[in-house]
Amino acid sequence: MYESITKQARAAVEELLAVAQVKKGGLFVVGCSSSEIIGKGGSLDVAGAVFDGVYPLLRERGIYLAAQCCEHLNRALILEEEAAEKFGYAPVCVVPWEHGGGSFATTAYRRFEHPVAVEHIRADAGIDIGLTMIGMHLKDVAVPVRLSVKTIGEAPIVCARTRPKLIGGERARYE
Repeated sequence: MYESITKQARAAVEELLAVAQVKKGGLFVVGCSSSEIIGKGGSLDVAGAVFDGVYPLLRERGIYLAAQCCEHLNRALILEEEAAEKFGYAPVCVVPWEHGGGSFATTAYRRFEHPVAVEHIRADAGIDIGLTMIGMHLKDVAVPVRLSVKTIGEAPIVCARTRPKLIGGERARYE
């Protein structure tokens, strides 16, 4: 089961990155409900399987991962300290655990070299596994991306990329 979850997560993120064209140094948010993936209570093993599918792929491309916590931590995010410093995000004092922050954020906190929690980010793209509401952590203009991968385990996925705002009026021209 875990191998299948890892493969589904990797395939979904590969497809999303191909569409979103997140640049090296960009920020990618993952909201993940391990309980939705397996249809019952949260699981660090399931979260680890998703992490194994997502994190190596992002690292290969030089893209930072932000792991969204659950509502018990107000959807704070776990990221590498280097990323928080680069983007100017102030760390907050909290450590996620399986039942207060969620299994995926806990996994990220345990596996990152220098993890920190922050309250808000503005990511370039992201994947929402199990309807975890990542939209608040994307840049202003989020564009839905429909993938061929529709679920990870039993959890529906919703993906988005961002684009710059289109401003101006009827005389404006865009690239």
